[in-house]
Amino acid sequence: MLYGTTYGNDRENDLTITDIRPFSLETAQADLDDLSARLDRVRWPDEVPGLGRRHGVPLAELKRLVEHWRTGYDWRAAEAELNRHDQFVTEIDGQSVHFLHVRSANPGALPLLITHGWPSSPVEYLDVIEPLSRDFHLVIPSLPGYGLSGPTREMGWGSTRIAHAWLELMTRLGYERFGVQGGDWGTWISREVGVLAPERVAGMHGNGIICFPIGAPGEFDDLSEVEQERLAFREKYLTEQYGYKLIQSARPQTFAYGMADSPVALLAWFASVFDEWSDAGIADDRLLTTVMLYWLTNTAGSAARSFVETPDTDQDTSVEWELKPATVPTSISVFPKDILRPIRRFAERDNNIVGWVEHERGGTFAALERPAEFVADVRAFFASLE
Repeated sequence: MLYGTTYGNDRENDLTITDIRPFSLETAQADLDDLSARLDRVRWPDEVPGLGRRHGVPLAELKRLVEHWRTGYDWRAAEAELNRHDQFVTEIDGQSVHFLHVRSANPGALPLLITHGWPSSPVEYLDVIEPLSRDFHLVIPSLPGYGLSGPTREMGWGSTRIAHAWLELMTRLGYERFGVQGGDWGTWISREVGVLAPERVAGMHGNGIICFPIGAPGEFDDLSEVEQERLAFREKYLTEQYGYKLIQSARPQTFAYGMADSPVALLAWFASVFDEWSDAGIADDRLLTTVMLYWLTNTAGSAARSFVETPDTDQDTSVEWELKPATVPTSISVFPKDILRPIRRFAERDNNIVGWVEHERGGTFAALERPAEFVADVRAFFASLE
């Protein structure tokens, strides 16, 4: 169990539903001892030699990561790094929401709401908080059902409901007008915030954006070589990498048992994603800190449930959603190994695209992989709106 100053839905002090309470991450030593014991008695599978990563994380690679987790990784240092930033919890629509709130030294700075995707957390942004906070008041929540927000207790936490929760969060913080930023599923949620309240959102920046062809006449005419490669990747994604989505959206409860009981299963699942969806080499400790947040809160299964309600491709007919036009000024940074590899003409169909930056390196976790480029793009876009 994680202990914080007010973690969870504590009502001992007769708190009202709109209260925002300070949070400090304090992990019970018994939980760390339990984790250590589990890592000491791993039952390893066999492996067919010579396949590389075609069937997932190679056995030798996962053994290396587990050994580092056991003997080299320092959770208390990671915990202290998170606690250097102001953290809070509040309850919105019956759900606990954890968030970092880092105020700029400039009182007139624009508030910026940053939303992560899966399998991520505010850890993704630790390396960009300091430079971004020179220009923005930062609000970085943990998604409902993910990590320090704790598990969801009911279905229905799709992008629209989360966007409503984010608007309420910004209202409670006193931010009437603000910018939004997102990666992975966070781009969809950030876009939805702008759809729901365009008068409050100054602009939306995404590293990637979910967009796809709709069968309109001429939409494939004169595609560039890069755009053709991105269309081809869509097919590869559906045949080779869509399994992450299918397993978690089709049988999230069955999936949850292994994730709740085995830290190595959880690490293998996340390590495979971080490898396949990134380009610049994510540090082992950042990966392990992300895994730790899901392990200690037992939210891998809860996060998996969110896939039931997450639109992902035009093939995703099981999700009820409606694509509404977005009028908020939007800039997209495209990183070549991102799981989202948008084509501008498709993005422009339903979004007010005013900026588009193509990068030579980087992937889904841009703030971790290419922090300097990420910061530069966010700053430049919002500065252009002033």
